[in-house]
Amino acid sequence: MVRALRGALLGLVVLAVGCGGEKPPEVKPGAGTKAAPTAAPAATAPAADSPADRPPAAAPAPTGKRPDDDDPSPRVELKTSLGTIVLELDRARAPITVENFLHHVAAGYYEGTIFHRVIPTFMAQGGGYTQARKRKAPLRDPIRNESEGGLTNARGTIAMARSGDPDSATSQFFLNVVDNAYRLDFPKASGHGYAVFGKVVEGMDVVDRIRDSTIVDQGGAFKDCPEQDIVIESARRL
Repeated sequence: MVRALRGALLGLVVLAVGCGGEKPPEVKPGAGTKAAPTAAPAATAPAADSPADRPPAAAPAPTGKRPDDDDPSPRVELKTSLGTIVLELDRARAPITVENFLHHVAAGYYEGTIFHRVIPTFMAQGGGYTQARKRKAPLRDPIRNESEGGLTNARGTIAMARSGDPDSATSQFFLNVVDNAYRLDFPKASGHGYAVFGKVVEGMDVVDRIRDSTIVDQGGAFKDCPEQDIVIESARRL
């Protein structure tokens, strides 16, 4: 009797320990499971510098012209893999934009960047990506839009690329390869235009060679990218 009672009690103890120690199997990601699909990034607007893709800037935004530089029409030489372009900038009507551009030029920022977006019936955009298709961090915070200055997006002018936010331009620029005043000048329906800050005074034939390059869809920011890289080899103040 005592022996039977001891056996029954031992069985209850084993059952209790077995039930309490057992755990459901852990489900590890990747083993027979699929990750939820992520949403595709939104398309960028024409001549846009997407703030979502923009690395943080390293310095405060410019406030205007330098006190020691009174040249109203500074010139910049862009040596590209297709030839040389000379730009004349308009400090009087776009002082903040000109100062920002000259700062990036003086720092050597544009060297090695490409014209990554070329639309033959529109413009040629560059100043933000390397040949490795990597986005360069701009040197300054976004600047105020100066599209109200009176300059127009005529063929052969240079203007700042930006996102839908009118005050979002940093380093990227575009060259108007056709007259774009009707679609880019202030005031647009949004109340803002694209800020022109200079014009091509030498090398318009080079701009046309950029325009006429073979374009291929490389996806993302490179949907309208030249098949052969068009590189800014140097940018310097004249």
